[in-house]
Amino acid sequence: MAAAVRLGMLTPSSNTVLEPSTARLLAGTEGITAHFQRLRVLSITLEGGSTGQFDIAPMLAAAEMLADAKVHAICWNGTSGAWLGAAADRALCAAITAATGIPATTATLALHAALRALGARRVGLVTPYLSSVQAAILANLRAEGFEPAAERHLEDPGNFSFAGHPPALVTRLVREVAAEGCDAIAVHCTNFRGLDAAAAVTDVPVLDSVALALWGALRAAGAEPARVPALGPLARLG
Repeated sequence: MAAAVRLGMLTPSSNTVLEPSTARLLAGTEGITAHFQRLRVLSITLEGGSTGQFDIAPMLAAAEMLADAKVHAICWNGTSGAWLGAAADRALCAAITAATGIPATTATLALHAALRALGARRVGLVTPYLSSVQAAILANLRAEGFEPAAERHLEDPGNFSFAGHPPALVTRLVREVAAEGCDAIAVHCTNFRGLDAAAAVTDVPVLDSVALALWGALRAAGAEPARVPALGPLARLG
């Protein structure tokens, strides 16, 4: 019997996609379970105090609740580090581990790790975000050594509304980006329906943020991603 692995997921309060998507990815696996703790996230903008939703204090309070379940890793299953900068996510992970003794990661740090493991330099980007948020994500990708390629975004301030965009729309946007050329495409929002696009577009790796968060959490827990075949190319990265 495979060793039990409990993964703690810090979850934006208005997100309705990541929990069922994670369950979909884990269906049929043995001994891997995901456990969710919500914290308040209501909109995604760079104005009006929105970035304060991602202060470390509420994140730590939620992480300590997950620690009560003796999870083997804690993942911030949100993408704020994509526009706030990877340093913010690294500081968050360090604070979580200092407070709980549990290894931590984020969806955005997992994206960077996966892109490096794939050897991908030119990165396409698909999100539902506002132009200002998208521009910040592209700038931070450059700061991490990647070259942004084609991008699509939907000018949606979200967060709850992100889930209302149908998978077919996300897949169309991904196909448009793929047609313009890149090494990999990030569908980077954990309340956006990117799993179908990741399965449908096969001529370039498509990295859905929910799948990335699960992959990153498995690695942080010391578990083999190959135990979750539904992760597709990510399962083979190890």
